[in-house]
Order: sequence, then structure tokens, then C-alpha cells
Amino acid sequence: MRVALEQAHKAAASGDVPVGAVLLDQSGEIVAADHNRREELNDPTAHAEMLVLSRRAREIGDWRLTGHTLVVTLEPCSMCAGASVLSRIDRLVYAAADLKAGAVWSLYNIPQDRRLNHRVEVAFGVLEDEAGGLLREYFERRRQAATAPDDANRRSQSE
Repeated sequence: MRVALEQAHKAAASGDVPVGAVLLDQSGEIVAADHNRREELNDPTAHAEMLVLSRRAREIGDWRLTGHTLVVTLEPCSMCAGASVLSRIDRLVYAAADLKAGAVWSLYNIPQDRRLNHRVEVAFGVLEDEAGGLLREYFERRRQAATAPDDANRRSQSE
């Protein structure tokens, strides 16, 4: 999870939502690491999870990632949770819950849905405070930046 958090910091530095992911192979070795790149690539699907799953599948020449573990700093959205099922990974570990878009536990439970043909073992809460803090700081800075010009205009108009 520490490497995923390092990736999340890279996302924040590049102006994207600070989410990082790593993919571990059967032996626990990191075989892919990335962060959100939606802003950089102008691609709504360029979530950290999607990038590491795609990279590994291309690398091994198989979309089936049986035996792999996806480690991510934020509870995956419906797209990424679905990709975790479709890629046949064994495990998903995430740090912080996403109460607005989380599709692993918060809003939906896609990885464990019995109607689907594969289920993914899930663990959560690993370094939750650190990951959650990074996300809160990022969104607080965005809110401050969004209101700063309005505050400056109000001050100049009142002078």
C-alpha cells in the first residue's frame, strides 16, 4: 500500500485525484504500479486500477490475471470494480472507502456479487487514515482554488 500511496501523490502533483494502485503477482511481487491519469490523458477510463490491470494483461499476453492482487488507495468505482471481476484477479485490497462512488462496499458490492461468474476476495482499511487524509487535502485545495477568485473580487468591490 505504501507504493500505491506514492503513486497517489504523483497523481495529486499532476492535478488528478490522488489515487494510486499496484498489482502484485502470485508471489507478492509488484508487477505494475500507476496513478490516476485522467487529466493527463484526457481519458475518463484512465483510473489507476484500469491502467495497472491493462498493463499487466498486455505484458503477459492474457487478460486473465488469476493469482494477482490489486492494491489501491481508494475503494474502486463501478468501472474498476467490474474490471477486477472481469480480469479474474484473486484479491482486492483498498485503503479508504469512497462513500460517493465506491462499488466494492459503500454503494455496491460488485466483487462479491453472486450473480457474476467470478468473485474477488476483498480486504480494506490498510493505511486508511493516510489515504483518506491525502484525498481530503486534495479536495480542500481544489475548493479553495475554486473560491479564491470570488473572494478577491468581493474584496476589491468592497474597497
